[in-house]
Amino acid sequence: MLPLFFVFLCMTFNLLSIVVGIFYIAMGVFVINYKFFVVSLEDNIAYPFGALLMVYGIFRIARAIYRLRKKDEA
Repeated sequence: MLPLFFVFLCMTFNLLSIVVGIFYIAMGVFVINYKFFVVSLEDNIAYPFGALLMVYGIFRIARAIYRLRKKDEA
């Protein structure tokens, strides 16, 4: 029973990582477009910060896909 629960928990974690990665990408686009993140941001801060959020979102999605593929191979 425990291994089945562990597999379900890992799969849920990976799917949640994909959803959170999409959220980070959307938040990065929002920061770049509206130049706002809790406070109003200047252009020289909004663009790098938005890009950093999008790169982190892509990283989370790639890591989750890698883990899902690795689990399927085993």
